[in-house]
Amino acid sequence: MKKDVKSRVFKVLKITGLSVVFLLFLLFILPILFPKALTDKVKGFANEKLAGELSFTETHLSFFSHFPSLTLTLDDFVLKGSAPFEKDTLLSAQQVAFGINVKSIFFGDKIKIDKVFVTSGNINIKVNSKGQPNYNVYVSDSQEKEANSSSASLKLERIDIKKMNLNYDDKSTKILISAKGFNYLGKGDLNDAIFDLKTNAQIESFDFTMNDEPYLKNKKVNAELITKINTNSLAFVFEQNNLKINKLPVEFKGKFNFLKNGYALDFVVKSDNSHLNDFFTAMPPHYVQWLENTKITGKTDLLFELKGNYIASENKKPDVHFNMKIREGFIAHQKANLPAKNIFLNLDTRLPQLDLDQFALKIDSIYFDVGKDFLNGTIEIIGITKPSIQAKIKAKLDLDKLNQALGIQNLDVKGILNTAIQAKGVYDREKKQFPITTGNFTLQNGYLKTSYYPNPIEKINLFASAENKTGTFKELKIQIKPSSFQFENKPFSISASFENFEDIAYAIQAKGELDIEKIYKVFSAEGIDMTGFARVDVSFKGKQSDATNGNYANLENKGTMYLKKIKTTSNYLPKPFVIEEGTFVFNQNDMYFTNFLATYGQSDFMMEGEMHNVINFFLAESEVLKGNFSVRSNLINVDEFVSETTVEQTQEAETAETAAGVIVIPKRFDFNLTAAAQKVIFDEIPIEQLAGNLRLNQGKLSLQNTGFSIIGTKVNMSAHYFDESEQQADFGFSIKATDFDIKRAYAELPMFKAMVSAAEFAEGIVSLDYKIAGKLDQSMSPIYPSLVGGGILSVNKVKMNGYKLFNVVSKKTQSEGLTNPDLSKVDIKTTIKNNLIKIERFKFRAAGFRMRVEGESSFDSKLNLKMRLGLPPLGIIGIPIKVTGNQENPNIGIGKQTEDLEETEFVDATQIPNYEDKTGKKTQTPFQQIPETPIPKKIESPGQQVPETVKDSIRN
Repeated sequence: MKKDVKSRVFKVLKITGLSVVFLLFLLFILPILFPKALTDKVKGFANEKLAGELSFTETHLSFFSHFPSLTLTLDDFVLKGSAPFEKDTLLSAQQVAFGINVKSIFFGDKIKIDKVFVTSGNINIKVNSKGQPNYNVYVSDSQEKEANSSSASLKLERIDIKKMNLNYDDKSTKILISAKGFNYLGKGDLNDAIFDLKTNAQIESFDFTMNDEPYLKNKKVNAELITKINTNSLAFVFEQNNLKINKLPVEFKGKFNFLKNGYALDFVVKSDNSHLNDFFTAMPPHYVQWLENTKITGKTDLLFELKGNYIASENKKPDVHFNMKIREGFIAHQKANLPAKNIFLNLDTRLPQLDLDQFALKIDSIYFDVGKDFLNGTIEIIGITKPSIQAKIKAKLDLDKLNQALGIQNLDVKGILNTAIQAKGVYDREKKQFPITTGNFTLQNGYLKTSYYPNPIEKINLFASAENKTGTFKELKIQIKPSSFQFENKPFSISASFENFEDIAYAIQAKGELDIEKIYKVFSAEGIDMTGFARVDVSFKGKQSDATNGNYANLENKGTMYLKKIKTTSNYLPKPFVIEEGTFVFNQNDMYFTNFLATYGQSDFMMEGEMHNVINFFLAESEVLKGNFSVRSNLINVDEFVSETTVEQTQEAETAETAAGVIVIPKRFDFNLTAAAQKVIFDEIPIEQLAGNLRLNQGKLSLQNTGFSIIGTKVNMSAHYFDESEQQADFGFSIKATDFDIKRAYAELPMFKAMVSAAEFAEGIVSLDYKIAGKLDQSMSPIYPSLVGGGILSVNKVKMNGYKLFNVVSKKTQSEGLTNPDLSKVDIKTTIKNNLIKIERFKFRAAGFRMRVEGESSFDSKLNLKMRLGLPPLGIIGIPIKVTGNQENPNIGIGKQTEDLEETEFVDATQIPNYEDKTGKKTQTPFQQIPETPIPKKIESPGQQVPETVKDSIRN
């Protein structure tokens, strides 16, 4: 009996051992027996099923890379995106491996790929503003059927991603996601039309930004998800999804459907009865150190909902809802003598259709106390443009005790704060409504110090009140009783009162000195750096109606403001702008300034002038600020005002899918500016002796009688500009330049080179007197069909070298005198309308020939010209010539052949459909491409026998 048992055990061990040996043998032998066949089939599958550009360095076939799966591994894998992101990388990884179903090698007609492994790399998902993504790289089965030669198929059961960085940039929804240290394991029968995907995911650092506002930063995420996926309708149902953001447990459920032109969203994210401390672990990283030194207890409930359709083309957007409750909250920093306790909060916000005008905020309770001090309140706001407000806030706080309890970093604040505010009603500027309000705010012995500057703003005493008994602008009263603060041992005081906001009666007094550089250091304003000194001593008293009606005797506005060495540096200017010195003097409704000196890089400015209607401008949105200024300068270097950041932003704007729009001129200014500059550098072009007048009048900019010298020539110019909408503007200018060197202008003026391309072949002296007006599109480029104008180009003495039009005419007529002709005393008059340049008849002589030219040209260089070549000696006998085609390839017809030469077809700009300007007026598109007519055969030159066909056509 014992022998039988031993025998059976031995057989089992023997069979097991042989099986293990056989399996090990297969693990080694299969990759050796079928390396090329398996590799070629999987690579062929990848090439057929992946539409994006694919590259990798080496391949490996092994059981041991991702044991126990047999995998084909591609090293240094790079996959480009789908249109319109073909040049951008969608996926780059150190290794991408395809798991092969071993059974399909022996018993299937195709090798089945049932697993995908991605290791160490980057996933970059992009969606442009039109909703076009870069991830449409997988060729569907319907596309495959057209040419089904694949010897492998995709039947995924497992997706394994390790040590990846995921970036998601969606311009259509303005969502930006960054996930670093992304590990993902997804299991399910992904071959079914409807299947459950079970997922485990970990992210070391997760960032979420929407509309440039960061909501999550550097958060750890752990997730266990079950997602039902319907591949037929592209619908996702998130059934059981438990996440942890740092320590905060979050439950996530919802639906996501791809629509034809957008998305259908139904998400619910909530965390019920969680610890308040765990909530703060999900906050931005600078809270981490604070948490380590702070005791936090209490419970919180969180709810976030996003529901509705997002269809950009139809302006449909989902509803957003957020709710937060805090109960029995307790916060005590380790250095605090008293904690902030009994913290209660019930906050609810709603944003239907992401529309700010429908925004609703409700805080039906907020409370905490610090010892005997407390804050208690309720707030309800509906709408933003015309908000309905109901608020009741009462507080008595020792800010020093509160600051210690909360342990606020980088900030030391002290003072006794008392406030009691009640408000109920609607704020509507148009109807002159203001909530019924009673409120007081006092801060005594205030103190503010930050870690950015060693000295505090201290001795802050502020006493403010507001009252409105009837809910109208007329009954509104705001008062700031004598208040003051001290900084760097220099006091500053202010008092103010405002009554009847339908006709504001104001009284303001301010006096003191400010070291602007040190104040900015206290608050450390990012991107802006300021220095300098200001001394203020002003007093304003009066009524708005007296200023409006010119009753200046009833006003008591006076005082001075002195500025010195005010230096401002910002991200928008590459160099600091420095106000060396300037004094502003206030008198009634006017402000004057003299000897206002400023510098910017190499540029210098000296200004003086006056501004009127100053008080009204600040008190009423409809009032216009008026002024007269004069500016003198030895040098203005315009190129220094353009920073690398500005250039980059401009280049980005030029390649953006939607243009930023035209320059919008402020509507509330009426300024006259007289300027005189010895030298101006613009685009590396020196302009000298600039003098002129600039008028900015309620949205319209005009340049009047401005003269300057450029390339040794005096130029006089006038211009106007105003925006008709955010996408279109109106402009016009007239220019007069006398006797300038055309060759020098072509070489030294890029704009002239671009506009007058024919000047490349010319040398000599010309003059220009021209006017033009039209529209500009959203990229500030001319809308050519809108251009209207005309003028004269006077050719004093010009030689045309290598100009194709004349050379072809010379060759066709065998008239050598027209090759590189000399032109003298020729006035060429042209007009511009309906996208055409009409050239009126003009005459010139060249080497004994008398040439007459007239016709039309277009902005894309197409030609329809009629010419007459008068033969020597008197030009009585002439040859008709017709020119079509374009400047690069002109078609020439001579004599009777002009009847056979079809005219170049210019599109009638007034008849082009489906092109409207932004004001709704009909406008035209640029020229269409018209086929060119064949060039006719040569004729004899005037010095030889003229063919009979030409003789019959000769006319005077």
